[in-house]
Amino acid sequence: GTDITLWGLELGLLSMARGEVARFWFSPEYAYGRRGCPPHIPPDTTVLFHVELLDFIDSEECDMFFELRGAQQDTLPLEKVLKVAATEREFGNYFFHKQNFRVAKHRYKRALSILDRSCSSEAEQSQVHPAKVPLLLNLSLTYLKLECPKRALQYGEKALEMDQGNVKALFRCGQACLCLKEYSKSRDFLTRAQKIQPFNRDINNELKKLA
Repeated sequence: GTDITLWGLELGLLSMARGEVARFWFSPEYAYGRRGCPPHIPPDTTVLFHVELLDFIDSEECDMFFELRGAQQDTLPLEKVLKVAATEREFGNYFFHKQNFRVAKHRYKRALSILDRSCSSEAEQSQVHPAKVPLLLNLSLTYLKLECPKRALQYGEKALEMDQGNVKALFRCGQACLCLKEYSKSRDFLTRAQKIQPFNRDINNELKKLA
């Protein structure tokens, strides 16, 4: 609710399900009030909203998590921490698809920082690492979009430390090295990726650039 200025619209959205279409009549006190919204909406106007709720991300648990102090966050069950990190990644994906790469980067990094808590057992570590790898790959791609290949390479290599045979990580590292004009390293990463997925068009196209 922090990004919605109309009380009526906020109440209406809370009543809707994903994919639902609805119409809402809002009296002035639930819409633009006595001031209206010049020059389009006069004062004290009842307004009609036609709304289609395509999708939403529930940020309630994230908001509650970040209101806690660090020591309090560390006491939460791992299941809840993983859920908060996954929600932050969803926000990152949303902004990435909107091509707002800087905000996406911030969201991915925040999700990664949540997962940097110390694991109390190997069982916890086995759950945290698979959640970290997609975030590292997201950050690698985002830095490529931001034309920061050195950072893209760093995050790609971190992903490979956790999953040596990850094709996406090998591909991102190959792309980053190509941007850095480190052609030998680029060929090495891409060739390793090609051995795992020999018919991957993107990998083969990048290798053609090195021919």
